[in-house]
This record gives sequence, C-alpha cells and structure tokens, in this order.
Amino acid sequence: MQSAALLSVLVLVPQLVGGLPGVPPVDCSDIYDQDNSRASGVYTVYPIEDTYGVQVFQRRMDGSLNFYRPWDYYRTGFGSADGEIWLGLENLFQLCLRKKYELLVDMEEFEGNKAYARYSSFSIGPEDEGYKLEVTGFTDGGAGDALSYNSGMKFSTFDKDQDAWHDNCGKKSLGAFWYKECTYANPNGIYRWGKDGAIQAVGVEWEQWKGSNYSLKSISFKIRPLR
Repeated sequence: MQSAALLSVLVLVPQLVGGLPGVPPVDCSDIYDQDNSRASGVYTVYPIEDTYGVQVFQRRMDGSLNFYRPWDYYRTGFGSADGEIWLGLENLFQLCLRKKYELLVDMEEFEGNKAYARYSSFSIGPEDEGYKLEVTGFTDGGAGDALSYNSGMKFSTFDKDQDAWHDNCGKKSLGAFWYKECTYANPNGIYRWGKDGAIQAVGVEWEQWKGSNYSLKSISFKIRPLR
C-alpha cells in the first residue's frame, strides 16, 4: 500500500444507518465496484457490513476543527468528509470486526516535505476492552515509527484516562489517542502551525519525524483490508 496510490482514493464519511432498502455501500471499494467510472469525491458509506476498500478514519489539514473533545465524541465520531474528521471508535471497531487491515499514516510539514509510515496489521478491540490498539509490521516511508510504542494500549481522552502514565495523557498532550506514557504520536493534539519551543508535546506531532515541538501541517490515518 503506497502513499501515492492511497491519495487518489475516494474520501468517504461514515454514517451508521439501519433499515435502508438494498445493501448500502460500506466503504470506498463498494462505491468503486458499483461504478468504476466515478470520479474521486465525497460519498456516503455505512461501515457496518463486510468491507473491502480504503477508509480514512482520521485527518488533520487546517486546524478548522477542535479535536480536544470528550470520550463520547471520539466514540461516535465527528467532522466532515471533505475536511478534518475522526471516524469514531465504534465505527472503526465495526470495520475491524470483519476484515484484517493494514494502516497508512500520511503526513506533511509546513515546509512542504512529506513522509509516511505503513503498518501491515492494524486493529482495535471493542469498547469494553477500551478500544485497544494492535499494530505491527512497520515499514518506513521517511516518517519513522511513532506508533508501535502505543500498541496494546486503550484509547484515552481528557475525561476517560486509560493510559499507563500516573496522570492523564489526554490532558497533558491536549488531545486524545492510544496513549501509553504518554506517546511519540499525538495526531489529535492542538493545531499549532509548525515549530514552537515554548510548549512541547501538545501539537499535531509525529516525534520520530519532526520532534516533540513541531506541529504538522497535515496528517491522515487510512486503513485497507488485506487481500
């Protein structure tokens, strides 16, 4: 799964809607299979069925959306398909129930340089297990590995502390993530426009690439079922 290939794939918004006639599209591949002549764009999907496609579940791009939100928002999701978005932990879990996934994390800094990290296996557990992250099989696309450290951790927000630190990583990092003590990645942190040495580890960060006091211009998490 290469970065350039995924960048051209449809970006879709999740909606959990039942009782619709027929079989609703679950992800990008369903839209493509119905009509492979469709242009890239914004379509509605219903990620509760069996899946076979690429899905964006997190995107930061311009700081237009507040990501410092409580647990219920991260559980159900927020944002828009053509802007900044968090798919929702429950939606993501439903996807992971039905297929084995790989993960691509694309990122860009304000000087225009880009990098990515790929993981050959990605999944999260159910809510009663804290939506625990499992990720393995790192491949370096220039970004370095800032996520394997978090594998095995439950998801934490400022109002639901499930990390391994003695305090609350969500509050410390001004974000929400699968924190440990706390993390090398903080994609849901405060959007801060590049380097600022005054405050560390609160921006949109991928420490192995740009350090703990550089907030990225953009970052996105994308999953695709393994063939």
